[in-house]
Amino acid sequence: MRTLHYPILTATLFLVAGQAHATDLVSIDWSPTGAFERELPVPAGKFAEACGKLAAQSAVAWHFEADAALDFNIHYHEGKKVVYPARLAGASEGKDTLKAEAPQDYCWMWSNKTGKDVRLKLSLQKR
Repeated sequence: MRTLHYPILTATLFLVAGQAHATDLVSIDWSPTGAFERELPVPAGKFAEACGKLAAQSAVAWHFEADAALDFNIHYHEGKKVVYPARLAGASEGKDTLKAEAPQDYCWMWSNKTGKDVRLKLSLQKR
């Protein structure tokens, strides 16, 4: 029976490794002071995403800067429905405060529709 698990494990690792090259998916690990900062690559034609759980009625001040224009959104999923508390098209920077209405996994996401890689700096601070 053990040999049956190895092909599944190998296939799973292959899929995860393939996804890592296509996008940058980051889990938000809050510091003791409620901060999260990260520099992310956003590959040409791909996306980068930072996701983390928030309690209802929590607030997060967010700010990002990129060296080229990106499409940006903050979203979460309710079943098959995607809810977007914020969206920006063609932005190289953005700043606001997210007020979480529901306890969800919230994701900050950037899509790069250009032909070159873009560097992104993200700063989040719980309020």
